[in-house]
Amino acid sequence: MGVAGTLEYFSDLLSHVKKGKKKKQMQTVALKIRMDCEGCERKVKGVLSGVKGVKSVDVDLKQQKVTVTGYMEPKKVLKAAQSTKKKVEMWPYVPYTLVAHPYVSQAYDKKAPANHVRAVPVTAIIGETTVDDNYTNMFSDENPHACSIM
Repeated sequence: MGVAGTLEYFSDLLSHVKKGKKKKQMQTVALKIRMDCEGCERKVKGVLSGVKGVKSVDVDLKQQKVTVTGYMEPKKVLKAAQSTKKKVEMWPYVPYTLVAHPYVSQAYDKKAPANHVRAVPVTAIIGETTVDDNYTNMFSDENPHACSIM
């Protein structure tokens, strides 16, 4: 390869490294926005389409879900959605199969779409006390004295 080839290699390598801004990655942001009619839908779609870097905006009026795809920051999309004066939050629902305890009070939501629950941290689990554990053991099939109690 030689010295000339090595210098050319390093020169080429350094010329491809851009200084300054990184190219933003393609992202998908899901929002829950309170919308009542098609007018609300048009307003939200128009505002979110105007955000720099947005490629597509999909609105599901029945679920009140807006999915925004493009090369933008999620915070800017959320801020633009809040400028419509509608109730806005990040999409809080996940499929119930992804949650360890889908029926704890924090996760279960009547308004959630079918087969979805609210995304809750793992720390939100069913609280089982020692008293509950004693009752469980008392009436357990593994307890040989359970029949005498019943």
